Amino acid sequence: MQLFYSSNLNSSSTLYQFDKEESRHISKVLRKQIGDTLQLTDGVGNFYKATINSNDPKRTVVTIEEIVEIQPLPYFLHMAVAPTKLNDRFEWFLEKATEIGIHKITPIICDHSERKIIKPERYEKIIHSAAKQSLKAHFPILEPIRTFKEFITENHSEALKCIAHCEDDILRAPLSSLLEAKKSQLVMIGPEGDFSIPEIHLALENGFKSVSLGTSRLRTETAAIVACHSVSFIQ
Repeated sequence: MQLFYSSNLNSSSTLYQFDKEESRHISKVLRKQIGDTLQLTDGVGNFYKATINSNDPKRTVVTIEEIVEIQPLPYFLHMAVAPTKLNDRFEWFLEKATEIGIHKITPIICDHSERKIIKPERYEKIIHSAAKQSLKAHFPILEPIRTFKEFITENHSEALKCIAHCEDDILRAPLSSLLEAKKSQLVMIGPEGDFSIPEIHLALENGFKSVSLGTSRLRTETAAIVACHSVSFIQ
């Protein structure tokens, strides 16, 4: 199934006009005809069944026939991850985390961060593309980038808040031992070089649990995906 996305859709929508790029894709690439059915989503929980009434490659118009509300995932996962030095590795994380199931992503700048500038517009496109490919009705939220200290001192409402790190001198519990089904979780993953010891202590002072993701030393993006899968697996 081909899924299309628009933030302009809502429960009162009866008609929708695709932009030029999407219109050309529908008529020229997919070769859709008048009367064919398309599936759309607003990214906030609804699927829209629509029928093509004009397949102009510059202006395809559909009639909304049915709206189906999709229930969200039974858990809530917020990942705060330091962008990697190689941007494509972080983009890979965004894509795969979206496919697995995640609600919110916050890029964070840490003491050992080598990348401190991101392109949020590009990240949004990657998230939207992955959400459409995996047929998600609920799209993850990409938060603005912020420093570790700014993030750690914010009022986070998640039931479980964890910081994953590799510092052997600070006691760590396996993440899997703390997770509970149908709960809200926040997991922080550091940059290449890990979180600094002062950062770990600051997190602990602010109610975060110290956790490990296994015995192997993982890349930032791999650690983030392991955490995503761990939360998803127990549901």
